[in-house]
Amino acid sequence: MTVKSNRETKGKPLVVVISGPSGVGKDATIHKLSQSGARFHYVVTATTRPKRQNETHGIDYYFLSEEDFKNKIKQDEFLEHAVVYGNYYGVLKSEVSDALKKGEDVIIKVDVQGANSLKKTIPDAVFIFLVAPSIDDLSERLKRRNADPDHHVSLRIAKAEEEMLSKDMFDYVIINHRDNLAKTANEVRAVVATEKKRRKLGIRRS
Repeated sequence: MTVKSNRETKGKPLVVVISGPSGVGKDATIHKLSQSGARFHYVVTATTRPKRQNETHGIDYYFLSEEDFKNKIKQDEFLEHAVVYGNYYGVLKSEVSDALKKGEDVIIKVDVQGANSLKKTIPDAVFIFLVAPSIDDLSERLKRRNADPDHHVSLRIAKAEEEMLSKDMFDYVIINHRDNLAKTANEVRAVVATEKKRRKLGIRRS
């Protein structure tokens, strides 16, 4: 599926892609956006990774078996999909198209690899890259999360340093301070407001 260009559908809802390294606070930012009253459809990602204790199927992720996931690949049900740390992750087309038909703004949370793929299928989406104030800060967040073995944390930190090199492909870069999520959420809302006004006036992003 190719989502219609916003240049061709002025006034239509936005697709906002939020990405960034593992542990940077993508979920927390989206949750804060919801608490702040921002109205959007949050796209739930499908994955084959095991469900963590505090997670709920259909809310945090669609937790699928590898067989189910591969069947959906064969049936062309994903906008993008990839293997990350040995598990499949993917964005279902229906999650995006159904919301857009209802006139809802859409937020998609993906890793950098996924964002790169979505650049090709939804080129007029707004791409936001969240970063931690420093690698040391990100490392501390990953360790405090206590959701991965130590060797996985090291892998995620190394991956984060690599992903930082890709931030120029994003339209906006926002520093996410873990003690000030409200500021991060407000900055995302400001981006959405700016993009809606820009597109309504037909102004191209420089």
